Amino acid sequence: MPRTRLTSKIVFLALVVILAASAGVAGQMKYNEAPELAELVKAGKLPPVEERLPENPMVLEPIEKIGKYGGDLRTALVGGHVINVARFQGYENLVRWTPNWDGIMPNVAESWEVNEESTEFTFFLRKGMKWSDGHPFTADDVMFWYEDVFMNPEITPVQAAPWVHGGKPVVVEKIDDYTVKFKFDTPNGLFLLQMADVNFGNPVAFPKHYLSQFHEDYNPDVDKLARDEGFSNWVELFEAKGGIFGEPWYRTTGCPTIHAWYFTLAPGQGDASRAIAVRNPYYWKVDPAGNQLPYIDRIVYEMPSDVEVLLLQVLSGQMDMIDQYFATPANKPVVYDNQERGGYRMFTTTSTMPNDAVIMLNMTHPDPVKREIFQNKKFRIGLSHAIDREEIIDLVYVGQGEPHQVAPRPESDLYNERMAKQYTEYDVDLANQYLDEAGFTQRDREGYRLGPDGKRITIVFEIDAARPMFIDIAELLRGYWQQVGIDVQVRTMDRSLWEVRVRENAEHDATIHKFGGGTGAVVYLDPRYWLPMDGNAFYARAWQVWRAMRDNPDMPTAIEPQEPPEEVKRQNELYDKLLVTGDPAEQKVIMEEILDLAADVFYHIGITTEPDNYGIANKRLRNVPDTMPWSWIYPHPAPTNPQLYFYE
Repeated sequence: MPRTRLTSKIVFLALVVILAASAGVAGQMKYNEAPELAELVKAGKLPPVEERLPENPMVLEPIEKIGKYGGDLRTALVGGHVINVARFQGYENLVRWTPNWDGIMPNVAESWEVNEESTEFTFFLRKGMKWSDGHPFTADDVMFWYEDVFMNPEITPVQAAPWVHGGKPVVVEKIDDYTVKFKFDTPNGLFLLQMADVNFGNPVAFPKHYLSQFHEDYNPDVDKLARDEGFSNWVELFEAKGGIFGEPWYRTTGCPTIHAWYFTLAPGQGDASRAIAVRNPYYWKVDPAGNQLPYIDRIVYEMPSDVEVLLLQVLSGQMDMIDQYFATPANKPVVYDNQERGGYRMFTTTSTMPNDAVIMLNMTHPDPVKREIFQNKKFRIGLSHAIDREEIIDLVYVGQGEPHQVAPRPESDLYNERMAKQYTEYDVDLANQYLDEAGFTQRDREGYRLGPDGKRITIVFEIDAARPMFIDIAELLRGYWQQVGIDVQVRTMDRSLWEVRVRENAEHDATIHKFGGGTGAVVYLDPRYWLPMDGNAFYARAWQVWRAMRDNPDMPTAIEPQEPPEEVKRQNELYDKLLVTGDPAEQKVIMEEILDLAADVFYHIGITTEPDNYGIANKRLRNVPDTMPWSWIYPHPAPTNPQLYFYE
């Protein structure tokens, strides 16, 4: 019986079957490997496959059939959005989501135990598992992350969730070479779910044997080494070599990894038009026939200049699998009609998000006049009533979706109808009434309303250029809001600049984005739209910084914190309470109160429920599911196991 404890009995029983079957199969297997690796073994350049795998490799079950080795998988990154490489090759946490997202399952940890209070989480690692350079992966690597990265204030000046809980950082203990324990002072009911989330810093991504040479605690000459390589100090060197807390691997080559593929040409290095990742000869997963994974030799990431170029690459058969950037409702007919010529088929990504276009006014704007305007709830309500959502759905979404505010989806057990439907009626007269009641009755000669400073109220939308649907929506908002006396301007920019503007400096007026959790566990894990509690709260970053600095007063930030209103403080208290609650039923009660308060505050404006989306896969690419969830927390397609994809 594996040492596993989950809150859901059904998921627990399913895991027992999975684990028992995997352990039994792995224990009696004869292992096979890719031909290129077999040649290296024959030449004496690589140990036999049996010596490269752990004692109990993880067994992945293909959805169609056992595959064969070979080929490149071509996909793309647009606008500097390199974090998306995690969706194909970077999802290797202690635990992971099941492919159908009905729970969590073992991964780097082959099993785990949780005490009754949900304060201690013990993970049992895979004996004999190795890094991509052949060095053993052990508890010492986890302890290096904890002692030398997370607890080092020079590398990690700000300690944050999920590693800080109840105001105190986690304590990690090495039990033996393959067992580690994470201990918290207070119950941490969401911790296992957070460990399956790709968004948090990963304690199994820091190879001690490699990174210690760039760390001052291990190398007395590290400052000289840093200067010799052109860095001002050892911390810059450490981060450049792969030791960036939170994202340590996809911007560099050379750092050993436990992923199925590792970069020989990382995004932004060398050839700026592409990145290349090759098979890891020490990868620790196999199929039921004992074939070491992955099947595919390489992943090649093209980096086209814009979405239109990507669409042409898709239509001409130059992409083997992708569902981001180009996959708009407007493009769907041409993508569908071109399947035979392009040599691809289409798959469905099912919606999970609370809205497909979240309009966020910056309520903590550094400009006090704009801050006063945007914080006026009646102003936001007026703008919401001025939007013709049905027209947007027809024009931008080709008739898919229904008017909806930013709220848990109807299929969620946390669905809040008031929150979902309030202020969605298109009524210009009602919009004008609310804007008048907000106090903005004075207008200039062109009919635009004036703010408290006597100047025209102008809202500048800053939009990621890789999101054409958001650009289209912003242009429609320009017309809707002009009818009620509000001037709108639209500014598009590269993703990297957009990130700085809205996330790091928060000097923007407004933006449009999506993601977050609309159903299932993600409502709890990613509450970015229910209260300003992380860096994705583009509608109130200064309130979020206030929350963060409450627990980390020395946190460096470019954003001046602002004390939030009482109802926002109450939400913070409730979410803090939820985080130390191990009982799922009590968590639900707390979250319902948080959502009621969010409905009262009315932080942002939604347009439509997110329709199911689509992607394309090469017709010869097998073991790709016909449907998969669409969520960043479920970093599709990674949980469906791209290691099993192969060309027929």
